[in-house]
Amino acid sequence: EVQLVESGGGLVQAGGSLRLSCAASGFPFDDYAIGWFRQAPGKEREAVSCVTVADGSTHYTDSVKGRVAISSDNAKKTVYLQMNSLKPEDTAVYYCAAGDIACTKYSVGTYMYEYWGRGTQVTVSS
Repeated sequence: EVQLVESGGGLVQAGGSLRLSCAASGFPFDDYAIGWFRQAPGKEREAVSCVTVADGSTHYTDSVKGRVAISSDNAKKTVYLQMNSLKPEDTAVYYCAAGDIACTKYSVGTYMYEYWGRGTQVTVSS
């Protein structure tokens, strides 16, 4: 059974930090890219970052560049999203997803990812 389980969300003040985790199982982790997406109320789900597990290549959406770092612990089959200098506009449900693709600046479509977690809420207060 394929599973992607997010954790690490919560309530934080503006300027604070959170580290999200995505624990994967049930598929060939090393062959996939893992993406982080977010969806705020009333808005479409948008790509935040991705990583190609095999070679560690990464991509970040412009709105989070310099504030967010994605990393992968292949032994644990877990991908992390370290988020710093959080802003109220970062408030959203954050999802991780797995796709049989390489992570590039074009890997931003939700349709590219086969497997999805249930999400974790991130709330940034002003």
